[in-house]
Amino acid sequence: MRYLSFSVDGRGTYGAAGEHGVVDLGKRLEFPSLKEFLAAGRPGEVSLGEIDYAFGDITFLPPIADPVHIWCLALNYTEHHDEVQAAGRVQELPKQPALFARARDSLTAHEQPLRHPGVSEQFDFEGELTVVIGKPGHRIREQDAYDHVAGYTIMNEGSVRDWQFHTRQITPGKNFYHSGSIGPWIVPREEVGDVDELRITTTLNGERMQDDTAAHMVHKIPRFIAYASSIAPLYPGDILATGTPSGVGFSRKPPLFMKPGDVCEVSIDRIGTLRNRVEQS
Repeated sequence: MRYLSFSVDGRGTYGAAGEHGVVDLGKRLEFPSLKEFLAAGRPGEVSLGEIDYAFGDITFLPPIADPVHIWCLALNYTEHHDEVQAAGRVQELPKQPALFARARDSLTAHEQPLRHPGVSEQFDFEGELTVVIGKPGHRIREQDAYDHVAGYTIMNEGSVRDWQFHTRQITPGKNFYHSGSIGPWIVPREEVGDVDELRITTTLNGERMQDDTAAHMVHKIPRFIAYASSIAPLYPGDILATGTPSGVGFSRKPPLFMKPGDVCEVSIDRIGTLRNRVEQS
């Protein structure tokens, strides 16, 4: 099953995606949003034979409209660390998860435009497997971590590189308005299975830029959840982006950045493809 948030005829709702369209769960169930539906354990039977809208009739929204936390990991793939180190930006591999936060409005939805920052030409792509929390918890043990996972989605964790490296604080380059994207939907944890088997690919205008598997994460998902939940409780709908593989634009020779008119796609096995066109702010 694939659960998504969308708008149709000016009304925001959520539903389940079939092969040719979506079932509107928002008009069938008592839960006001996908976040509440996931927090309740996804109750209610869904028949994908009862399609309400074709994909062409809806506008995708970020799957979770109002997460309390959006935690992201930096340098969480060895080869990505190596390429960043070769560019002179970091030293040793982080011994602890390298966390930073993103704001909600830094992310847009599937098939919605990524906003080129305008003040910089160093607009980079980062395809990432992303965890959605379903069960709340504080100081979660690693061995219990997957019990708190509702499912997985995809993030293009777009970065404005020169702003990221203005100082040692990378936050500015990670939070430009609609510089990243998330979606198109959430696939339940039990349907995804072993995340180490998932292949993550990013293409820019059809050319493959990133290609790796989640098995090469430095800090695995249970460690990420335990670490983040030690800082503050995790809540249903919280977003945890697990880091990007190697192949990002600023480490290439010569560097390759996104520009208006480009199309960037991030695909992950068993989840789907997140697609966005770049537009000028």
